[in-house]
Amino acid sequence: MGGFFILMVVDAILHLRKNFAKMPLQVFLKDFSDVFKKDELGVEIATIALPAALALTADPIASLIDTAFIGHIGPVELAAVGVAIAVFNQVSKIAIFPLVSVTTSFVAEEDAAAESLIDKSRDIEITERSFDGNDEEEEFVPNLDTDKAPATNSSYIGNTEKVYERRHIPSASSALIIGAVLGLVQALFLIFAAKPLLGYMGIKSDSPMLTPARQYLTLRSLGAPAVLLSLAMQGVFRGFKDTKTPLYATLVGDAANIILDPIFIFTFRMGVSGAAIAHVISQYLISLILLWTLIGQVDLLPPRIKDLQFGRFLKNGFLLLLRVIAATFCVTLAASMAARLGSTSMAAFQICLQVWLAASLLADGLAVAGQAILASAFAKKDFDKATATASRVLQLGLVLGLVLSVLVAVVLQLASRLFTNDVNVRQILSLGIPFVAGTQPINALAFVFDGVNFGASDFVYSAYSMAPPFGRSEDEGKYIWEFLLLASCIIVLVSFVSILCVFLLSSTNGFVGLWVALSIFMTLRAVAGFWR
Repeated sequence: MGGFFILMVVDAILHLRKNFAKMPLQVFLKDFSDVFKKDELGVEIATIALPAALALTADPIASLIDTAFIGHIGPVELAAVGVAIAVFNQVSKIAIFPLVSVTTSFVAEEDAAAESLIDKSRDIEITERSFDGNDEEEEFVPNLDTDKAPATNSSYIGNTEKVYERRHIPSASSALIIGAVLGLVQALFLIFAAKPLLGYMGIKSDSPMLTPARQYLTLRSLGAPAVLLSLAMQGVFRGFKDTKTPLYATLVGDAANIILDPIFIFTFRMGVSGAAIAHVISQYLISLILLWTLIGQVDLLPPRIKDLQFGRFLKNGFLLLLRVIAATFCVTLAASMAARLGSTSMAAFQICLQVWLAASLLADGLAVAGQAILASAFAKKDFDKATATASRVLQLGLVLGLVLSVLVAVVLQLASRLFTNDVNVRQILSLGIPFVAGTQPINALAFVFDGVNFGASDFVYSAYSMAPPFGRSEDEGKYIWEFLLLASCIIVLVSFVSILCVFLLSSTNGFVGLWVALSIFMTLRAVAGFWR
């Protein structure tokens, strides 16, 4: 098995260095007329990307509705919740991005490898039957139930006519355990460190924002285990190229959140605490739905403890952890600087930020599709499909970004009253609209480039990490680490420059300066992804 993965590593590296290095010059022009073509690749991308995009944007849209409800309580409460959400998201994303991304690639890789093994077993069985010496011709018909999930290598060996209902995917079990543990750690950390964290974000001890911000953050932290667990399970489903199940679960949970929000906030007069409780309930509902569905498809209890793959997650997660801290810190810092400008500016910043993220995350669906298809294509050594996939999702990302730019500009200008009745907040909010709308094409490309680059480089590293040490050559290790170290160094450099811009521009240009800095940040991310 180690030699098999080494061969895949070598082939993948050679292909990446030969084709992806040339891609920036032709990626947006290659077969651009086929960008909306309903061929096999187009259908596969749409099947994965559309449900993923809806699932990814469902939560930000629910947060937008949260923002609208809280905005009608008052600008102080809206600003306080904005700071609390920034803290929660910064801590969460440190664990979420590495966990979900690694899970998606590992599960896609293991599932693809299992399918390949099944196909080979069938070929062997057919060959044996054709030479079994029987006078009667026998037609090999696999006993497949199309409603049941395919088995993996652990459940298929030795019997090609028997397919178990549930997959055995060690990465899935590992991801759920890691997600649950990280969620508990995160909850405890946020509950006990809420006040100093909010102080670091710019909320002073005598600020009217402190009490509502602390209430919201403490209650919202109770949902951290559900958030991490549900996102780990979403990574598993994405690895199976199933983005519909997470979509259905997310829609049910967010619908519950939207229904409970006005009841808790206004009917029960719980204010920001009611908004936090409604959100926590929705997250646990999503987790229960996903877990119930996953139990029917995957054997979550490995036969042996050593089958769990904590080592692979830790090896891959380290550089990704560095990367995600650098990538998210800039936005968190911008929220902190906005809080220092006062509750009115922070309230406007919160509205702009939620719209900015909700619209941009639509492109993340394309990133998910690109990552899943790339990981599977590399596992099967289908490099032509990998190149075509990268080109197609990037072209779709550019088109989507241009459309979103127009929609956001129109909708945000007309719908500002839905978020707040405060004239001062709306006046400041109008200053951010050009940046929120204008950066949508840039944001879309940055997110899709992340999916393409990570889908390629993570596959290489994951295959390398599974191979035995004696099977690795010095050059292979050099090339593999070159991919990951380069990606991490680039995003750290981009974030360092962007953080300097946040400090300098916010001190000289206030609210507008913050959005100029964030625009620079996303532009540099897109350029870095293009260059890689």
